[in-house]
Amino acid sequence: MSEVLFVTGGSGFIGSALIRHLLNSTGYQIVNIDKLTYAATPEALAVASKHSRYRFYQLDINDLDAITKLFAAYRPVGVFHLAAESHVDRSIQSASPFIQSNIVGTFNLLESCRNYFAGLTASCKKAFKFVHVSTDEVYGDLPISAPAAAEGAPYHPSSPYSASKAASDHLVQAWARTYGLPAIITHCTNNYGPHQYPEKLIPLLVQRALKLEPLPIYGDGLQIRDWLYVDDHVHALLQVFQRGKPGEFYNIAGDQPLTNLAVAHAICNLIPTLNLPTALRYRSDQLKSLITHVADRPGHDRRYALNNNKIKAEIGWVPQVRFEEGLARTITAVYESLTTIR
Repeated sequence: MSEVLFVTGGSGFIGSALIRHLLNSTGYQIVNIDKLTYAATPEALAVASKHSRYRFYQLDINDLDAITKLFAAYRPVGVFHLAAESHVDRSIQSASPFIQSNIVGTFNLLESCRNYFAGLTASCKKAFKFVHVSTDEVYGDLPISAPAAAEGAPYHPSSPYSASKAASDHLVQAWARTYGLPAIITHCTNNYGPHQYPEKLIPLLVQRALKLEPLPIYGDGLQIRDWLYVDDHVHALLQVFQRGKPGEFYNIAGDQPLTNLAVAHAICNLIPTLNLPTALRYRSDQLKSLITHVADRPGHDRRYALNNNKIKAEIGWVPQVRFEEGLARTITAVYESLTTIR
């Protein structure tokens, strides 16, 4: 049997893209561990579910006994930890699920992993890696004139979500330092692409534009985010697993900073140029008239930015998909999903 990798949160947006990439480009057997929350996208794994090297377990990472049994049964050579609650607005409305999943869940997963790792032979320990996938939001709000955050920058989380991710990062660091767990932490910028749950900015705006519904933009819309196409992100994660050094941090950024308002305009400009049915070939000015500024959310950070020079120099990864190209793929995928629903 081929070597095994665990992916927690593998039915989510980024996790499902990672699993598709691992099945397509490696020989690993993939075990997807996901409790299937509201944001899960099992349809993104329709092809994977039929693959001979894919296994799925509907489990909460807080179920220490069940996760421990999976480690014993499959003896993985690595873990990609992506299971997390990730929507800032929801964390403001109710922080408890974020604390339970992102902090307590990470603790329980680390404990299962620590106990498993302790029983490995020296050669197996040398091969094993735990990749913890985190966010640029842990670094907090950056002034417009400030340089992008590099690895090792101080944490200044603003929301319950980013605070919970910062806490999970610290747990991973502590388990690496205290117990010798060979862990790597990655921080990524805003992901986008097909199969993303439509509470996030881009799929929300695309769905609404295709339905000629108002396009909500928080405040003045001048908040700046760097946009990373999801396939670029998962390619980076695999390269970090293969070539990254335990104990290190790696920033994964798309090098494509845009304001939220600019993203909305890009969507409105691009939809009329795509090969969609005539009924959906709206004028860009017609779509832009739908942009509606709404009250800003509490504690809304103005700018996130990551310096990704380290991963470029040490791993050799660079983003490949330009924003307009990735956005076109995303709009087409959202349209196809809406057509399927109808």
